[in-house]
Amino acid sequence: MLTRAIRALLTLTLFAVPVAQADTTAAGLAAAPGYGELGYELPVIGSYQLPSLGYAHDGEVLDTQGLQQRLYDLFDNKYVLLAFIYSTCSDVNGCPLTSHVFYKIKSAMKHDSALAERLKLISLSFDPSVDTPEVMKLYSNNFRYAGNAGEWQFVTTDSEQTLDPILKAYNQDVQRLATSDGRYDAGYSHVLRVFLIDPEKEIRNIYSVAFLHQDLILNDVKTLFEQGMNAKHATGLMPVSQTALLSTPGDDKRGYESASYTTNARALELRQGKEADLMQFIDSPPLGLPSVPIPVDNPVTREKIALGRKLFFDRRLSLNDTFSCAMCHVPEQGFTSNELSMAVGIEGRSVRRNSPTIYNTAYASLLFHDGREDTLEQQAWGPLLAKNEMGNPSIGHVLNKIRGIPEYQGLFETAFDGRGVTMETLGMALACYERSLASANSNFDRWYYAKDTQALSSSAQRGFELFTGKGGCSACHTIGAEYALFTDNQLHNTGTGYQESMGIRPEKQQIVVAPGVTLEVERSVIDRVGEKPPTDVGRYEVTENPHDRWKYKTPSLRNVSLTAPYMHNGSLSTLLDVIDFYDQGGVPNELLDPQIRPLHLSQQEKQDLVSFIKSLTGSNVDTIVADAFSAPIGDIKKGDPSWVHGTDVEVR
Repeated sequence: MLTRAIRALLTLTLFAVPVAQADTTAAGLAAAPGYGELGYELPVIGSYQLPSLGYAHDGEVLDTQGLQQRLYDLFDNKYVLLAFIYSTCSDVNGCPLTSHVFYKIKSAMKHDSALAERLKLISLSFDPSVDTPEVMKLYSNNFRYAGNAGEWQFVTTDSEQTLDPILKAYNQDVQRLATSDGRYDAGYSHVLRVFLIDPEKEIRNIYSVAFLHQDLILNDVKTLFEQGMNAKHATGLMPVSQTALLSTPGDDKRGYESASYTTNARALELRQGKEADLMQFIDSPPLGLPSVPIPVDNPVTREKIALGRKLFFDRRLSLNDTFSCAMCHVPEQGFTSNELSMAVGIEGRSVRRNSPTIYNTAYASLLFHDGREDTLEQQAWGPLLAKNEMGNPSIGHVLNKIRGIPEYQGLFETAFDGRGVTMETLGMALACYERSLASANSNFDRWYYAKDTQALSSSAQRGFELFTGKGGCSACHTIGAEYALFTDNQLHNTGTGYQESMGIRPEKQQIVVAPGVTLEVERSVIDRVGEKPPTDVGRYEVTENPHDRWKYKTPSLRNVSLTAPYMHNGSLSTLLDVIDFYDQGGVPNELLDPQIRPLHLSQQEKQDLVSFIKSLTGSNVDTIVADAFSAPIGDIKKGDPSWVHGTDVEVR
């Protein structure tokens, strides 16, 4: 083993820098195409298709700091080039070729911001006994000359036992070679394969020695970029030139757990949005949804929707003019808050539950996590009057404030046939806006209801079979013959609330203290300095029926891939976490819903379920978000009742 370790250091020196074509010729080897010019003309970017070749799998790896990571976390919802290598490889047309081509691509990132932002390179060793994190760090240091733009990570595993399922999942054949005395210390025989993976974790191409060339790979990557944007453009939702999708958070925090995190904040001009006719989603609900339920006493009109939208985004409706409904229900974050497990209200006051999405809330027969309201008109007043949300002392205080804001003069009268702002009309206006946020016509809907056989990937189709079969998910997240709400509008005890109430928590917890900086903190320390977790027994607080303890409403799964974190307390960060939770049978307790049981899902089955759930994102999400961006946020202006003139500034 010492011999191989020494050879590893020598190989790092010999092959970690780009290999010239002359080197292979001098060695009597036929140079792989990747070392020279491609030799043929590539097709026009975007003129061809790269079909899915299967699902890219997850696995546990170690980064160059020795920290355990998940491959999926490293993928970071970007396009990925994944290569399997080992540092002692002496075949110039093997691992060194991969590193040479990756070096060229990394150099290209320096001159192409789209590549640098959207593509990641990952080299994973299949020789963990030699390629320790320290060795991989040395290996990576030799490629720093390609510039700082873009990301290229070198990872390994802690053992062959950890590595083996990853190799099998990617069908990466590796054979250890024996020395003359029979010891397995002569390196490896393997087939060079590099995987191009898209943000949905679908493998879109696999490159062998004959096709591993930076020009070809970059052509494929840019084709995927263009086709991804064209799919949005085809709906008429946004110009192709806009590289930031509106449904992606304006400041995307995915990657906080990585020391290489950099903000993806978009320029403010991208948030100007475009006003849409939301009435279209009332008149003609998207494929997969039934007619929107409309109360007889509150018919929806465009005037009411516009007024409700204005109220929803107006910060002046809070006690101190700083907080709006949209600050917990952030449009570009699935009308939830991706950044917070549990909501934070006015002046940083803690709210004990996660912000639920308001997509498709028109179809909900129970509102709030505990189902304490049953109409949107009534529900609207809860946050306005809650001390830890918008903080208003009374109904009259809110109404009088609105009456004193010049911008609202005449708006209620126009929308409600001469009626001014009252407790009833304010709730009705907000309800009309929320009812207009009907979102469907997802890939699933086109596959299931429109019978478009190409709309759903094979992985998602397998996930659907699990969802309706072995997993039993559709028992609560219902799918009908003509439409699917993906909720039974009932309340269930899954064990999440019980776990929180009983203080069943890990001894250590990861705490994000700054972007890219995470600390593992002892539970005893958190309990000593942190706020005591609030009591929450769910539906029991409404009914005081002991059998209703820890029951919470079944959320709809439509657009759920946009609404992390999950559960009523935001305790699960990813869809895979949620599936793992149900796979183990929730948290046992005497009132656990009888439908919840261990599922014994394989890793492939879990990934198929994730793929299916991701197919439930509606096609009109970007239209709705762009419309939200066009709404005014309610700045204090001279003449408003809370405006006080100072000498040089407006004093709130």
